[in-house]
Amino acid sequence: MSAPGTDVAGAPAGGATAAGVREVRSRLRRLRRRHHSKSLGDLLSDLYLFALLAALYGWAFVDMGRDFLGSTTVSAGDPAEQRWLVIAAVLTAAGFGWAGLRALGPVFVGPALQSWVASAPIDRRALLLPRFAGLLTGASAVVALLGFLFGVLSGIAAGGSGLGPGTVDGTLLGAAIGLLAGAGAVVAQGVRRARWAAELPGRVPIVAGALIAGAVVTLHFAGGTPMPRPAGSVPPAVPPLVFAAAGTAVVFAVRALRRLDRSTTTTGAQFASSAAAAAVMLDPTLVADLLEVRRWRALGRVRSGRFRGGPRWWVLTQAELRRAVRRRGALLGWAALVLVQYAVALAVPGLAGPAHLLTAFLAGDRLAGGLRAITRSPGLRRALGGGDTELKLAHLAVPALATVLFFLITLPVAGDRQLLVSAVLLLGVAGAVYRSGTRPALVYDGPIVETPFGLIPVDLLRQLWRGWDVVALLVVVDLIATR
Repeated sequence: MSAPGTDVAGAPAGGATAAGVREVRSRLRRLRRRHHSKSLGDLLSDLYLFALLAALYGWAFVDMGRDFLGSTTVSAGDPAEQRWLVIAAVLTAAGFGWAGLRALGPVFVGPALQSWVASAPIDRRALLLPRFAGLLTGASAVVALLGFLFGVLSGIAAGGSGLGPGTVDGTLLGAAIGLLAGAGAVVAQGVRRARWAAELPGRVPIVAGALIAGAVVTLHFAGGTPMPRPAGSVPPAVPPLVFAAAGTAVVFAVRALRRLDRSTTTTGAQFASSAAAAAVMLDPTLVADLLEVRRWRALGRVRSGRFRGGPRWWVLTQAELRRAVRRRGALLGWAALVLVQYAVALAVPGLAGPAHLLTAFLAGDRLAGGLRAITRSPGLRRALGGGDTELKLAHLAVPALATVLFFLITLPVAGDRQLLVSAVLLLGVAGAVYRSGTRPALVYDGPIVETPFGLIPVDLLRQLWRGWDVVALLVVVDLIATR
């Protein structure tokens, strides 16, 4: 769908006179300055503060990484398996990063600009070009920073100081990958048909990472021939090739800016608005609810089927089970968490116990969508009928069963535990899933405690950590019991 007064490419149609993009942008800049009283000195002070905090936290992260890599927790694992699992984690993170860019747009226009400027007969590519440049700069800088940290930690793991040729190669490769990902996401955003092709660059790294991790885990527990140790450095020819591919993607992305219509530029605005509201309101469920709606819309249509007769709780349990089966992503996520637990047990055996509790909680909480829905909607509970306890227990059956199965399947790689301790921890994880799924809407008028570090909203933090607090307590119990 094109903007009014423009053709498919975004150019003026019907002889309409296009407004100058520079004139529109300068007028918007003057209007914004009337509403902002911050001077240039204030802006530079804020940038200095952010840079200082980034440097302090970055150094703390590197220092903790050095201590962690030198501890017995890491040295207990096989170096070859650890490197292959790190490669699998990097590929998986790249795939999810692509999915994040696709969810963000990545080039998006806010509601006001979409209604009053982008809908006018204006050159859309010139209008979106500064946003595109900002996207490329941000993506390249973020991935370059990750490549720098990865190079430093790799150098420390190899016994060096952390700064060397590997760090430079990692930074350059990260910058090239960020540039390629940002430009490629814009090209995919302009695709009108074959949406599966736009999702393919994100799914391939995730599948590759899962196959690598699965092969490492299978070969380890099956007693087969171990995988050879991968090279610890980036070949010198790789960064120039990635930069060349990124330059080609940038050219195609600039051409694709004219094909971005209202639907593609407002989808990212919805996600950005939800993320901003979630950050201000301290409520991550705003983003989770938006993603949940998108997942159910992506299903399109489903086949209806009759439920087997019985009590109300039995029919509701069948409905919740059918809901979980129709969401293939939730089931794949549950299976992926099983693989993650086995990979953690191989890479860092000392963290197998805490990771077991954390992944078991995530596996059950991911399937507790129905429990969260009825808890936060009194109207839905009235429509279903019955008591609140009956409704909650009926919708707890699926996540509780998923938690129990996950706990039992991953129990062989959870460390040395006694049977009684495992039973207590299993009940605790199931209780944490129930506590997290029954969290009501946030209440912001709770008490505030004054501390030397400032005012702390204790009640708000308690609501945010509902469920996670039980997991933290179980981790402490596990560490004490297995000492």
